[in-house]
Amino acid sequence: MNLFAEIEGINYTPFLCRQLNEYCLSDLQRAFEKDGTFILTLNKNNKFAISWWVSPKRTRSYPYARVYDSLFFQGKRVTVIPVLKDEGKDGDRDFLQWDTISLMSLLGVYVVIAFYKDTYKNPRFKNKITNQRFDFKYLKTEIERLSFYQSDAFHWNMEQIKKISELTENALQCYEKISKKLKVQLHSDEEVNKRINEILNEKNSFLNFSRNLAKCAQIRQTHTVQPKEKLSGKKASLTIKNYLGGCYFFTSDEVIIKEPDTAFLIESRHSKNSILPSMNDIEDGLIKMILYTNLKNLRINDKEYRNISMLKLTSEKSLEIDKIKNQNLLNSLYEEAKKNNFFVRLNDRDLKEIVNIE
Repeated sequence: MNLFAEIEGINYTPFLCRQLNEYCLSDLQRAFEKDGTFILTLNKNNKFAISWWVSPKRTRSYPYARVYDSLFFQGKRVTVIPVLKDEGKDGDRDFLQWDTISLMSLLGVYVVIAFYKDTYKNPRFKNKITNQRFDFKYLKTEIERLSFYQSDAFHWNMEQIKKISELTENALQCYEKISKKLKVQLHSDEEVNKRINEILNEKNSFLNFSRNLAKCAQIRQTHTVQPKEKLSGKKASLTIKNYLGGCYFFTSDEVIIKEPDTAFLIESRHSKNSILPSMNDIEDGLIKMILYTNLKNLRINDKEYRNISMLKLTSEKSLEIDKIKNQNLLNSLYEEAKKNNFFVRLNDRDLKEIVNIE
């Protein structure tokens, strides 16, 4: 099932954002060591909400949840993403893709593309590194430059893409030094150089190549139900076009069609050991609700449908309301759903019903 829709802009009010700690620019490295999302004060006139990604891959370390926690902030919201992350030959290596930048632009989040400079050897593996740390001198320079930037997130992010080649080279040089210093074998540069030649020298080449990668991943996901997912509808490819003409690709966990003209777009989060999925899982799912609730002109096979968005939270455990420790979470989640016009279900029960009972 292939869905197509458009987004003209984002209108969304979050209710579950965490209370963020505040740091000054001189404490930037300590902020990264302590928090995944925080408020950074440059001076009395400039404060940013900063989040950062452990890896450029979206499925690692809940980066969407970190971004979500910054969305309440009324000033500039910034997220720091490594251009690539190499964990060593015994670990993974991930690359930044255009679709990540595109999504952040759509959410009004300024991206600072960065690179790791230092790390430690993982004691459990011969060729693996851990606890990687950014080049904070470079980050401070970019953040200070951003404080004077007057245009919107999209234009800033497009400028960041122009520096991809340079930043990738910086990352490779740092990893080469790390490899020699720690005597750890990393992944071959051959594939990285191929990526540079294909997607980093020219912005359009980078965009098209990354979209192809995202599309391939999307096709794979539509045919695969992960064991941690508990679903009843059909997975579907979702292509979204924004007001600037760019397209990016997602996979909806479930789509249920109610003829003649209603489509339920469902994002699911599942827990095996707890009554509710974790806060990170819920916030991760809410990022999709931000997209789904702002879709226009939803079409399936050239027929237009009315979109109803839903966040489904499921568990292997039976839903016993009195055993849910954080009742405030349910209340806030209900208020967020009500305000932004989507539904939340816990297993087979509507959240509105549960909140009203309580």
